[in-house]
Amino acid sequence: MHIHVSHPDGEAKFWLEPTIELARNIGLSSSKMKEAERLVESRKKEISDAWNNHFGG
Repeated sequence: MHIHVSHPDGEAKFWLEPTIELARNIGLSSSKMKEAERLVESRKKEISDAWNNHFGG
């Protein structure tokens, strides 16, 4: 399970399981990456539920 985070400056991909982990960062500054990771962490349940509803699980 993973999520892509898009921003005008670039994008990142985070694995959600077993723990949140950066898979790839293209163009995002360290401050933008920290912001993205905080957002993913705070909304992990919502993201996981949406993933499972879409892909089954």
